[in-house]
Amino acid sequence: MKLGVMIEGQEGLNWERWKNIVDSTDQLGFESVWRSDHLYSVMGKHERETLALTPSLTAVPLWSDRLVFGQLVSPVSFREPVHLAYEAATLDKLSDGRYMFGIGAGWNESEHRAFGFRLPPLKERFDRFEESLKLITLLWSGERVDFQGEYYQLDMAQAALTPTDGKAQILIGGGGERRTLRLVAEYADEWNVTPTPPDVYNHKVNVLERHCADVGRDPSEITKSIMLSHVIGRDEQELHERARKLMAITGREDQEPAEVLDGMRERGLLVGTPDEVVESIKIREDQGLDRIMLQTLDMDDIAVLELIATEIMPRVS
Repeated sequence: MKLGVMIEGQEGLNWERWKNIVDSTDQLGFESVWRSDHLYSVMGKHERETLALTPSLTAVPLWSDRLVFGQLVSPVSFREPVHLAYEAATLDKLSDGRYMFGIGAGWNESEHRAFGFRLPPLKERFDRFEESLKLITLLWSGERVDFQGEYYQLDMAQAALTPTDGKAQILIGGGGERRTLRLVAEYADEWNVTPTPPDVYNHKVNVLERHCADVGRDPSEITKSIMLSHVIGRDEQELHERARKLMAITGREDQEPAEVLDGMRERGLLVGTPDEVVESIKIREDQGLDRIMLQTLDMDDIAVLELIATEIMPRVS
């Protein structure tokens, strides 16, 4: 199992924290580092610092010569596909192919409203998403592109900058069976999910495999990953201390630590001592997952990354 560190870039990230996280992730032996793409806090703490996506991702291959990195994910509802295509090609070349281009349809209604972006109805969102994937991959060819879609049009456009191997690696998240998983089968190098019960996840895998058969794709070519938040401690005291910090970050100070931890366990998140977390990771491995992005909400808790690197990673890698 590959382990990466995922940071919510809109929840207080600044350059000092990002440099510390990337350096620690690199030095401790994690496989990858990830961040979200939002314009302000999705937890309602709008005064929190937010580091712009592309500059922060550009810094990763300048600071590390081995980390895989990318975003979870850029929404086409407020990111134009032409710009995304150029930025992805740039990051792919800068990193010698270590960049993962995470892309999605968009979802956060309040964020769109606050910054003046229209959030289309669900069907239109996915129509735009599909058109964006088509347009981006065509631009990456380096050939002249005449694209006449319902939402995007190109008039013999030609991208002067293309990924090294003709395409950057694409990550698509979600479990929608009719459209999302079909797009995963057609375009994605990696499929990412949020916490999902084993029986539901197995069903989604079967649906993805059917879509792959329909488009003539080998499903084993698609990396399977999951993003999981975590509260890990060597003992009950350390576990509750980290739970209290998480509660302060997420605005759940009115709850008891034990209540928060129990709720996280029920959702299949990584909670407990290193032994407990190793068992949870092995369950995910048995499901066929290849990578876990560890959603680390306390950006200053480098000690928990050290704990994972020394007491968990060697037992699951």
